[in-house]
Amino acid sequence: MPDTLVLTHATLIDCTGADPRPDMAVVVSEGLIQKVAPSRSMRGPRGAQVIDLAGRTLMAGLIDAHVHLGITETSWEQVQREPAAVYAFKVGRVIEQTLDAGFTTVRDAGLVDGGFAQAVEHGYLRGPRILPSGAPISQTGGHGDWRARYQDHWPEPVPGLVAPPVLCDGVEEVRRAARQQLRRGATQVKVMASGGAMSPSDDIETTQLTVEELAAAAYEAKAAGRYAMAHTYSPGSIRNAVEAGIRSIEHGNFLDEETAALMKARGAYLVPTLATYELIDRFGEQYGVSAFSMQKIRLAKARGAESVRIAAAAAVRIGSGSDLLGPMQPFKTLELSLKAAILGPMAALVSATRTNAELVRLADRTGTVEEGKWADLIVVEGNPLENIDVLREAGNVRLVLKRGEVMKRTL
Repeated sequence: MPDTLVLTHATLIDCTGADPRPDMAVVVSEGLIQKVAPSRSMRGPRGAQVIDLAGRTLMAGLIDAHVHLGITETSWEQVQREPAAVYAFKVGRVIEQTLDAGFTTVRDAGLVDGGFAQAVEHGYLRGPRILPSGAPISQTGGHGDWRARYQDHWPEPVPGLVAPPVLCDGVEEVRRAARQQLRRGATQVKVMASGGAMSPSDDIETTQLTVEELAAAAYEAKAAGRYAMAHTYSPGSIRNAVEAGIRSIEHGNFLDEETAALMKARGAYLVPTLATYELIDRFGEQYGVSAFSMQKIRLAKARGAESVRIAAAAAVRIGSGSDLLGPMQPFKTLELSLKAAILGPMAALVSATRTNAELVRLADRTGTVEEGKWADLIVVEGNPLENIDVLREAGNVRLVLKRGEVMKRTL
């Protein structure tokens, strides 16, 4: 393949929030965006490969800040019944589907070991850049404790493959668990600060882990040059996480104005995950989700859009995550449609590109189409600003570049 690729006659959405620009060209070389200019003024170097996009949309590769690549079924019990080889290949398929949908970076919010990130990085698996959390940290009886009420057995991790939650009670246990995930290559530490919809024995609005326990995880992450993310729903759990120094607030469906103001003051991000409630509400029962979890899912769904509105009104930085499970995994871009209905299509795109890049601390490298950044780019059939639903069909993503390498091409 030629060293230089020139993409011409594109409708450019650079994902900075600026208006789209027609008939633009981008030069890619050595994995970087070397030049962005009008097509009429672009002269690529001799021998460059030129792709005429004929007005299609060129934009930054999408970033999903809350995926669970390893939840290949809707329950952990189903996953445990599979042979390890079957599980590994199913995770690999999810990773490839995610790339084909236009995601060039994902942040895994727990359960897969960082070995999958290495497999992608070394070229053994075609997929987006993976930022692993490793094993989430939960209290006994918390959102990460998936045992039935009268069951005591807990699954062991499979190094390089599976990283089930670590159950911790007390500051020192949390500190040790956080250090262990960082040792294993976690790019951020995940903590469970509230009850959850899919856990079998807690209410969704409870607070979990003490402020001191949460602060221990946040401290260890910061000491290693990283940060912490927290599963939360209730205002109390969000406040605890923010007071503890946690950077990334996940879900946050019951956010109120006072707590949003605190998030803004402390510089915390909100990562809504509207798609998971929408899809589990529609299909959860047929996939065997329990009545207790369905009740909690519908409670969270009813408040999700309003929490995004409250965050936007308080000028909280809003990222984007999908949080999908099992057979719902291929529909991650539904999140953009749901968010666009609240904030508008441009804000939805920026949340999944520039803002997510800032959140995961890669804003100097990816998230926008600007000279000097990695060539993480996608070409879309149609204009997402006119109809964001074009992104819901992976077939409309006609070209995917990750750091300048062509990962998908159907042009």
